[in-house]
Amino acid sequence: MPPMPIADAAFLLAEARERPMHVGGLQLFSFPEGTGPDFLADLYDQTVRQADRSDVHPLFRRRAHRSLTTLGQWGWETDNDLDLEYHVRHSALPNPGRIRELLALVSRMHSTLLDRNRPLWEVSLIEGLEGGQQFAMYTKIHHALLDGVAAARFLQDVLSEDPDERDMAPPWSAPMRKTKRDGGPVKAATSMVSGALHAAGETIGVGQALARSVRDAFREHVTALPFQAPPSMLNVPITGGRRFAADSWELARFRALRKATGATLNDVVMAMCSGALRAYLLEQDALPEQSLVAAVPVSLRTSDAAAEGGNAVGMLLCNLGTDLEDPADRLERVRTSMNQGKERFADLSPGQIVALSAMVMAPLLVGRWAPRPPFNLTISNVPGPRQPMYFNGAHLDGSYPLSIPSDGQALNITCLSYAEHLEFGLTGCRRAVPHLQRLLSHLEDSLAGLEKATG
Repeated sequence: MPPMPIADAAFLLAEARERPMHVGGLQLFSFPEGTGPDFLADLYDQTVRQADRSDVHPLFRRRAHRSLTTLGQWGWETDNDLDLEYHVRHSALPNPGRIRELLALVSRMHSTLLDRNRPLWEVSLIEGLEGGQQFAMYTKIHHALLDGVAAARFLQDVLSEDPDERDMAPPWSAPMRKTKRDGGPVKAATSMVSGALHAAGETIGVGQALARSVRDAFREHVTALPFQAPPSMLNVPITGGRRFAADSWELARFRALRKATGATLNDVVMAMCSGALRAYLLEQDALPEQSLVAAVPVSLRTSDAAAEGGNAVGMLLCNLGTDLEDPADRLERVRTSMNQGKERFADLSPGQIVALSAMVMAPLLVGRWAPRPPFNLTISNVPGPRQPMYFNGAHLDGSYPLSIPSDGQALNITCLSYAEHLEFGLTGCRRAVPHLQRLLSHLEDSLAGLEKATG
């Protein structure tokens, strides 16, 4: 295979023990009606122990490597001796098996690095939840292999709207797609040269877009730029330990606010997070006088490109208005800032957006030595299935995303839409973000505050 795109290889280059670079997902399922206690064990046997290894999707056979064929750069090679029982595990919670124990287990699982000698993914099927009516599936995939949007689409593709459908393929065995032959080292070198020329052409317009951003920043205080964010307790060196918290909110509440204010649904999500962060930092006696700035990923992926893997993401910066006390004022600040960011992207190609976003993200590599952080945290909103889904008759009750804190960025907030809910996943450094679960109650209070202020 040719060398990885720079956007993918960057996640391997940036990874260290303190900075695992994988995304994840926690799904809760209800056992199908009429099934016994052996349902999950039988499912594991059918999809792992009795599975045909040749059915594993090519994406989940990719192993990162460096060699002459990639001219010393990171590339992918195919693992023809995949150990499926290593990648897919069957686990159980200790009694009483509450959600608290499940989140603690997932927090520990999300803290460990993936083995680079193997394809960079793992799946755990977890039983023993309180009441015996549910099981969980935790998945982690290296960000070099898939971005969050592609991972969500892979999950959606293996689920069904039909509760009676059976013998469904698991995520790692989705239908294969034909791929072209790589062509060896000569093809790899040619790909590198043509890619470099294309990248050089794409930089045209990036400088102008950055100049417009700087000009707007001097004209209006709403525009957010790298290193404009204030130092905060979230912008410190991190450890490898993770803590994960999750909850769900009805989409109808967000739609009502969208209708009442004219803001987008994502604007409402950002304002909800802004209010929660303000309350949390006040509680910690750590709220900066200047507003926090969030990095907001924007998917550039076409609907048919998820199976190719890799990353196709741009990055907007949003002024969160955490210096404002009134919820309606914070929403208006968020709305204005997001609109300005979208306007700057409007005239750029996807390649130019990626290049401009790389300039925003690059300072993370030297974040602990920089005088100010490029931004304070990442807040992401990923689209998911719009209707109830099933896997071999098991109803998907909830789907909660886990993401990547990085050095100098100790907290990540990601939400995923599913059916009539928004499922929030909060991933933080275990040491740098104390009492992470309290942010969940602050999120509810913030949403209620927006409803009261705009109602």
